Amino acid sequence: MLRIILAEDHKLVRDGVKMLLGTSDTLEVIAEAPNGQVVLDLLAGGTTADMVLADINMPVLDGKGLLDAINENYPKVKVVFLSMMENPAHIAQMIKAGACGYLLKNTGAEELIFALNHISAGERYICAEIGMNLLEQFGGDIKTADYKGAEFSARELEILHLIAEGYTNMEIADRLFISKRTVEGHRQSLLEKTESRNTATLIRSAVLQKLI
Repeated sequence: MLRIILAEDHKLVRDGVKMLLGTSDTLEVIAEAPNGQVVLDLLAGGTTADMVLADINMPVLDGKGLLDAINENYPKVKVVFLSMMENPAHIAQMIKAGACGYLLKNTGAEELIFALNHISAGERYICAEIGMNLLEQFGGDIKTADYKGAEFSARELEILHLIAEGYTNMEIADRLFISKRTVEGHRQSLLEKTESRNTATLIRSAVLQKLI
């Protein structure tokens, strides 16, 4: 069970998010906080959490200050932001500062739960509306690669891995919260870039070139 501290200065929002997370059997909100300072007080007082799901604009201590403090004093606790702020430069700054994920407050319940479980497994996540391509410049498990001069985006590599695992286009679309048409476009791009005639030769090329 993933133990979460929910940090949000609006109680109505906290109640709503807590209710959504309560539908999952893998997530548990163990404490709530109206600002970042209360989160630090909880951790200092012995509250054991795996993750902090926090807003950015909070009184007393905002999300960025909370992130810095947790990274310094509680490095095993993952910080994920749930915010209305969708400026790409700002989001990139938060990820670069060490946030494990960034979701918008209009993110659906299904994607929110998927994202938190994904992050708990050691990955980083940015909600589909923003686009995971923002993670490319920060390394980690999501990266770019090249083959015979062709460059592959982080999303293409992610889809390539799922193809190799046997997922269909529809299953990949559902898993990544994108359309089937988008997956088909990425699959075709992968075939062209690797000069493959079909899925079998695509996977063979990917394995030989260590793309997967």
